[in-house]
Amino acid sequence: MEDKRLADKQDRAVLVGIVTQRETQEQVDASLDELERLLDTAGGVSVARLTQNKEAPDVRTVVGSGKAAELAYLCACNDVTLVVFDCELSPSQIRNLEDILGDEVRVIDRSMLILDIFALHAVTGEGKLQVELAQLKYTAPRLMGRGTELSRLGGGIGTRGPGESKLETDRRHLARRVHALQTQIAEMEKNRKTMRAAREKNGIPEIAIVGYTNAGKSTLLNRLTDAGILAEDKLFATLDPTTRKFTLPCGEQILLTDTVGFINKLPHHLVSAFRSTLEAACYADILMIITDVSDEKFREQLEVTEQLLCELGASDKPTLYVFNKCDRGIAEIGRIGNSAPENTAYISALTGQGVQELVAKLETIALEGKRRVTYLIPNKDAGALNTLYKTATVESVDYGAEGMTVVALADARARGLMKKYAIDDTPDTKEDWE
Repeated sequence: MEDKRLADKQDRAVLVGIVTQRETQEQVDASLDELERLLDTAGGVSVARLTQNKEAPDVRTVVGSGKAAELAYLCACNDVTLVVFDCELSPSQIRNLEDILGDEVRVIDRSMLILDIFALHAVTGEGKLQVELAQLKYTAPRLMGRGTELSRLGGGIGTRGPGESKLETDRRHLARRVHALQTQIAEMEKNRKTMRAAREKNGIPEIAIVGYTNAGKSTLLNRLTDAGILAEDKLFATLDPTTRKFTLPCGEQILLTDTVGFINKLPHHLVSAFRSTLEAACYADILMIITDVSDEKFREQLEVTEQLLCELGASDKPTLYVFNKCDRGIAEIGRIGNSAPENTAYISALTGQGVQELVAKLETIALEGKRRVTYLIPNKDAGALNTLYKTATVESVDYGAEGMTVVALADARARGLMKKYAIDDTPDTKEDWE
């Protein structure tokens, strides 16, 4: 099927940023650089940028009246069809700006652009429902603020959605649709909880691969498991989580889950709307935080990732920090210096450099809390061996007249389940079972 981005006419856009007391010109420029990459991912092209130094955004038009007139001139001279603001816009601000810029120019903000990209990349049924729900709760009121029909949805960047191509203007219809989507997503959440309970019962450790968008999460999962996930050099190439089994060198199986990337200025309502997508990080046993160390802003990106993990309540888990893209000919590792956190790996997911060392460190973290235990399982309780296979790593089984003598690497949960069969449960050192 032809890419939807190719089917739409490419939007020519002006990017607008405000330099306030909270942000310097350098910070605004960096944010606009990222906004331009978001626009490129959505299929648009930036033809100009406009910034203004202002103590606080104008209540009516964000920028002052003079800058608004300059923006209108820029749009008219460059055949501009889209203006993207790097800050959040209110419905009245969108209406006022579009009145100034004319009917041929759409005005959206950063959040609306991110939602548009989510709409492009949603693959699963739940992902599409989440996108539509977020668009209805965030984008629709802003489009109504213009006083036009919601049929604008489906007409270009900031207006697309995987749900209905035209939304009726009746607010009661929107409320009914929001309720229906919430009900469907809640039902999917119940199903996912059932699946999660089964995984927990099996005792397989879950590792969530998290990090800033375009850090290389999907490339790493493909490298480790041949998952076949789309891995592009674009922001938010992955939206729906993907889980694959991976066998560690010791024989222990783990689950690796690729997650949607984080980004700076990701509004709280978007975090809330996509909580079920992001919850893989909340329920994981271990986190792998991937950072693109070739990016000059990698420290800020790591801070954004850690802050969002904290907001999700997932910041207290064992963590392996993975600095990716160490193959680009820059002194990346030197740039990190002595500030690298504990449990750090330096890799190139693209070339495979350092991946073996990463796996070894992941194995060490995954096996923490496990120890070798010898069990004697009577023949009449042979089903317990099945339980042991599901909850621990069985190293050997010796079948005897009285029963089965089993040696296994077991964590606290498995040891609790099999406690009555243990004949040697003496804590040993890590070196003893490596």
